[in-house]
Amino acid sequence: MFVIGIAGGTGSGKTTVVNQIINELLDEVCVISQDSYYCKNDDLSYEERSKINFDHPRAIDFDLLVKHLSELKNGEVIEQPVYSFVSHNRTQDTIKTHPKKVIIVEGILIFNSKKLRDLCDIKVFVHADADERLIRRVRRDIKERGRDVNEVLVRYQDTLKPMHQQFIEPTKNYADIIIPGGGHNKVAIDIVKTVINDRL
Repeated sequence: MFVIGIAGGTGSGKTTVVNQIINELLDEVCVISQDSYYCKNDDLSYEERSKINFDHPRAIDFDLLVKHLSELKNGEVIEQPVYSFVSHNRTQDTIKTHPKKVIIVEGILIFNSKKLRDLCDIKVFVHADADERLIRRVRRDIKERGRDVNEVLVRYQDTLKPMHQQFIEPTKNYADIIIPGGGHNKVAIDIVKTVINDRL
């Protein structure tokens, strides 16, 4: 079993990289997304939940994420939580996730947890320019998460940008491979694929 951690700023192209690896390995890979592991906020109102800083490491239930990844490495099936960005809370649903030859853990903050880093066999950081990441974030949040432009821009200015500089950009230092240019860097992605195939 081979565990790949893929981190990078919001809108950097992590999903593109993940999808290209999945296309290469097909049924041999499962994905654990950090976005599924935001902390439960059942005790908060919608207004209170909408004000949570989701780009701070304390917003992530790293204990459950590490537990689930450890169980997958031990050959156990897990019930991966499902998070709703519309309601800012976990749903009652879960996704049954089976262990595979390759496990991808992806998310902006995953390298902030030493326990999680230690479970990764290779750590990849996807880097893209700030303006490119902002454009992708605006498009995604409007299309997929029901936000309006002003809401996205205010959140970017007040939260995303400072959190990126404080908690995400510095974790490049933990990466074994940095992919510049986001998910469109075919050469770098091919190198990652080669490393995976060699290990398998």
